[in-house]
Amino acid sequence: MFGRSKIDTKTPDQILRMRRAGLVVGQTLQLMAQTVRPGMTTKQLDELAEEHIRGCGATPSFLGYHGFKGSLCTSVNEEVVHGIPGSRVLAEGDLISIDCGAIVDGWHGDAAISVIVGGREAGRPEDLELIDATEDSMWAGIAALTVGESLYEVGAGVEDSVVASGERFGRDYGIVEEYVGHGIGTAMHMDPQVPNYRVRDKGPTVRSGVTVAIEPMVTLGSAETRVLADDWTVVTTDGSRAAHWENTVAVTDDGLWVLTALDGGKERLEAAGAPYAPLG
Repeated sequence: MFGRSKIDTKTPDQILRMRRAGLVVGQTLQLMAQTVRPGMTTKQLDELAEEHIRGCGATPSFLGYHGFKGSLCTSVNEEVVHGIPGSRVLAEGDLISIDCGAIVDGWHGDAAISVIVGGREAGRPEDLELIDATEDSMWAGIAALTVGESLYEVGAGVEDSVVASGERFGRDYGIVEEYVGHGIGTAMHMDPQVPNYRVRDKGPTVRSGVTVAIEPMVTLGSAETRVLADDWTVVTTDGSRAAHWENTVAVTDDGLWVLTALDGGKERLEAAGAPYAPLG
């Protein structure tokens, strides 16, 4: 199914417009990471995020999307993705993945982070390792984006990173396969799909001007998932905790620009030996 995906490109001006949306998303997620604390509800986080997004002159991507009732997805512990903000009270040590999208002048940004409620010092060692392993795998996938190469090198980079982290930490992580990265631009979800694991298909070739959202989801146990009765929240079938990281990335002949990272991805790209190439 992946091989039939199309891949389009953006002009430098369009990428600059996407950067504006990406910065709103990055700033909102930074605010969420700084604000989340024990005793808050996920709805309180969501209300703060919506206020911030609108205050930046942007529109929340998620709110109303196929009937979704939040500006964030707030997925806690065994929830993988698409958790609906509500009355759930966060406890110290919870692992929460926060996914955010924003639209500026018709262009989208989409990113996610995973954090421990109460700070890293409140986290279980295995949860901290999971968060770091998932984030590392996202950056490995991003670093694999190269003009002229297969888009599916992203999934190979993600999988290899997850396996390496598992070996380092002595854990057998699960890579969720049902939910993958995607193209992004004038819509939040566009072709092509970007798997987070190695596939046999050659897939589309990366061209200059491609913009994609890279978003691995990794679990402490089985990669199998199910959807709750709310028709949104995805959970692990074995109750193991999950982490989710995402960034929106632009690829040009000169290199990579992470549109939802406040520093454009400079630090992590350079650490990975990948070319950092902001526009403008």
